[in-house]
Amino acid sequence: MNRFCRLSLAILCLLLLAGCSVSPSEMLFSWTGEEELPGQLYGTYQLAGNLLRPGPQTADYAPVAHAGLNPFGINVFLEQEVELEKREQVVRMVAAAGFYWIRQEFPWEDIEIHGRGDFVDRRNDLDGDGQVDAVDAWAKYDHIVDLAGQYGLQLIVRLSNPPAWSRADGDARGTYAPPDDPADYGNYVYAVVSRYRGRIRYYQLWNEPNIYPEWGEQPVDPAAYTQLLCEGYRRAKEADPNAVIVSGALAQTISFEPGPGPGTGLSDLVFLQRMYDAGAANCFDVLAVNDYMLWSGPTDHRLPPAHVINFNRPLYLRDVMVANGDAHKPIWISEMNSNAVPNDPAIQDVGRYGQVTPDQQARYAALAYQRVMEEWPWAGVVNFWFFKRPSDAEANQSWYYFRMVEPDFAPLPVYDAMREYTAALRPVLYPGTHQEDHWALSYEGEWETAASPDAVLGAYRAAGAGATLAFTFEGHRLTLTPGPGSGEIEVVVDDRAARRISLTGQPVQLFASWAAGRHTVRITALSGSAGVDSLAVRQPNWGRRAACAGAMLLGIGGLAWIARRRRAYECAGRQYRSAGSPSPTRRA
Repeated sequence: MNRFCRLSLAILCLLLLAGCSVSPSEMLFSWTGEEELPGQLYGTYQLAGNLLRPGPQTADYAPVAHAGLNPFGINVFLEQEVELEKREQVVRMVAAAGFYWIRQEFPWEDIEIHGRGDFVDRRNDLDGDGQVDAVDAWAKYDHIVDLAGQYGLQLIVRLSNPPAWSRADGDARGTYAPPDDPADYGNYVYAVVSRYRGRIRYYQLWNEPNIYPEWGEQPVDPAAYTQLLCEGYRRAKEADPNAVIVSGALAQTISFEPGPGPGTGLSDLVFLQRMYDAGAANCFDVLAVNDYMLWSGPTDHRLPPAHVINFNRPLYLRDVMVANGDAHKPIWISEMNSNAVPNDPAIQDVGRYGQVTPDQQARYAALAYQRVMEEWPWAGVVNFWFFKRPSDAEANQSWYYFRMVEPDFAPLPVYDAMREYTAALRPVLYPGTHQEDHWALSYEGEWETAASPDAVLGAYRAAGAGATLAFTFEGHRLTLTPGPGSGEIEVVVDDRAARRISLTGQPVQLFASWAAGRHTVRITALSGSAGVDSLAVRQPNWGRRAACAGAMLLGIGGLAWIARRRRAYECAGRQYRSAGSPSPTRRA
């Protein structure tokens, strides 16, 4: 179909906006992530392409582990805060803004500094007497773990940055180059996980292995990274069988051939498939990706070709996971934000990461979290990039303007926006299948987590008589998959009459309606073996977007009929090719 046909479809959809309850500008932004009318119109024109090619297979109703956790995470650099008071102030402000997770690096080069098995720091003369002072290299990180616990935060610990001694050529291939022997990395992972067993559960092995220079100043290597990942995974599980291993975050990249030098790497989609080809499926529990809002907002629903990047990128990575039998694993977003860099000639690479105003950055951050929760049931923690840097020494670099707070702790608009957003938020079960540990579920009374081979993912929540479960869901149908065994429960939805339901271990429908809506539910265990394995929320196939899609399909049929009657249109047999089109989301 040629450009005329697609433009006609876009116009047809736009005409439907007159009957919508929101303004045309708001509706167009909710589809395209574009703020200005020209971009919105062109984005709608591109959006019609979603209907003309197969979409990614995301298995939205597959049971997924580690996806229903509190999604609010943020990247911090606590190891770089020299003053203990400032380190604590970071953690205090992060907790006050409603974040639950902090993603923090434990750099290998800063802990096992001088040689294999040596965890003493002998780099500095601390008292000025001319002699090097030996310091426990663990002390700084013990303090970070203590602070997180003090303020009720969970850690996602990133294990990366090898010391020079781990490579025969030292730093000749860059300070991020992998060690010569993966066993050295495995030993380090084992040491960290052993030390913090029972206090830290989530560990990320490496960072952005698919781009320069995170794999050193050399071509990236999916098979070599997979070998390192598998070694780290094996040793982490030896140290703590309950540890959850997060893969190195894949950077949004469009290069299809790896190569050395700045600006090169390998497409995250290709890199992930080659990881699977090398045996990575058995070596991670959570897939990590980065998902920046570069040239459009978080509401961009376009599904562009692989050489174009927008916030929808994780859908394609999820498609790769599903195709490789990993639908039960979640995606976590390690870095998310938009770049509020000012127009200043003193700043390098202005626009390299896109460009928004501080107010747009504040608005986009909350919208990004909301979209992930509403539309991606297979996604878990989303980590904002980043809280603050210890100084303004990097203010001449565009990436510095992803910050949430100034080095002197002065909050930017995005900090206040996130604090207000999290304070007002009430967790909801949106469409998808949600496990018994979802953060929107409020348990009271005698509940316990029970392991069972009959549970979908190996565990469920068992109830004692009188125990209750309360939650809110949004959709038109709610189904409970109970735990093994039989029992009886009472279910109250909204202000409807209570229903007594017998459980036999099979899924049971708790609520159904023609129209989607938001509903409150209270379940009380009455007798027998009452339990919760998962809850599935479904939404109807109609709605504003579905209606627009249907109109587009009708438009396609109408245009095809016109094409047959009027050959001048020449629509038949043509397909639009996006290569070379001036996409507003094309990565430079």
